Amino acid sequence: MQRRGLARTIAVVSALGLTGVLGGCGAGKGSSDVTLRLVAADYGTGGADSSEKYWAALTERYETEHPGVKIDVSVHSWNDVDREVKKMVDAGDPPDMAQIGAYADYAAQGLLHKADDVLSIPVQADFVSQLANAGQVNGVQYGMPFAASTRVLFYNKTLFEKAGLTPPKTWDDLAANAAALKAEGVKYPYALPLGPEEAQAETMQWLLSGNGGYVDSLGSYGFDSAENTATVTWLKDELVGKGLTGPVAPGKLDRAEAFAAFADGDVGMLNGHPSLIETAGKKGVEFGTVPTPGIDGESRATLGVADWMMAFNKNGHDDEIGEFLDFVYSEKNVLDFSRNHNLLPVTTSASRTMDGAEQDKDLKPFLGELATSELYPVGNTSWAAVNVAVKQQIGKAVAPGGSPKGVLGGLQATATRAESSH
Repeated sequence: MQRRGLARTIAVVSALGLTGVLGGCGAGKGSSDVTLRLVAADYGTGGADSSEKYWAALTERYETEHPGVKIDVSVHSWNDVDREVKKMVDAGDPPDMAQIGAYADYAAQGLLHKADDVLSIPVQADFVSQLANAGQVNGVQYGMPFAASTRVLFYNKTLFEKAGLTPPKTWDDLAANAAALKAEGVKYPYALPLGPEEAQAETMQWLLSGNGGYVDSLGSYGFDSAENTATVTWLKDELVGKGLTGPVAPGKLDRAEAFAAFADGDVGMLNGHPSLIETAGKKGVEFGTVPTPGIDGESRATLGVADWMMAFNKNGHDDEIGEFLDFVYSEKNVLDFSRNHNLLPVTTSASRTMDGAEQDKDLKPFLGELATSELYPVGNTSWAAVNVAVKQQIGKAVAPGGSPKGVLGGLQATATRAESSH
């Protein structure tokens, strides 16, 4: 791979906060009067914590150090951002960079820079390996992880103490605890959000805990495996069928509603990601977290989720894009973004710092899960279609009269068709 000489070295040193070593550094090679366009997602819950503030501060610092380069950032809600980028790409006018939920389709169309064509070697090597691997299509990294989270089991300490319970380690423990919570009048003993908002997350978490998952060790879809069928059947019979998942049918319960119910003190247990810490804390809920229970002990893996940065190649500017992204992925900036939004760092250096920082103690349970997490098969160009099918269908598998085997078989057929069409 061709490297960029002194200008690139200066950019790397600048990204690491060591500009004084080389003296004054200006813009890199070919970076005179260049405007880079970045489309990014908003991780905030309102104006006060909008991601616009993060990007405004970051780009102001960057432009001061690189007077020949302007960074034009537009921030959109998660409801809109993927669609906005697609609209730009379809119009033949892609941004230079996009920070969104999926990259594989654009990579498959040959629209993206390879990560090692834009990032310096130290920066690319700093990505958490689980996340870097998930950013690959056919063994080549195009997706650069930008934000990450994992899932753990949250439980309401007050409700548990009242019922004389200890946190569950196995499925049987979880079911027994849910039954005891139901007897105490808890509205949602275990909240099982399989509604269309984020059913793919809850589903994968459970499949992993039953020693299954969406794909096998070779990356092929295996929805209808014996392990997955057993897991969904257990959910239907032992939790949903026994009235332990609350008054709303799992297929109608969205993740946001389940989180809100937990923050209101109406949920005994649920799988949650780091944002629930702040949501529940603001409402004064006393909660604890434990690793996800598995079929016969702690789950062998937990769900990891990442969002992605990608660099489009149509406009060139690979030097300028690379220098800017090296700055974005500096330890300080990664930590600032992660702390602003209760997310996990995507780099090893920032993860190490967070692990040792008292201010980040609430995130440590999630950080500890990242190394053994499994991510959605985002490197498969078929994943977008499969993801939609999971959201639409999986709730039917646990409904009265539903067929776990039938629904999983249908999802497998959908996945096979989606694979063959790409």
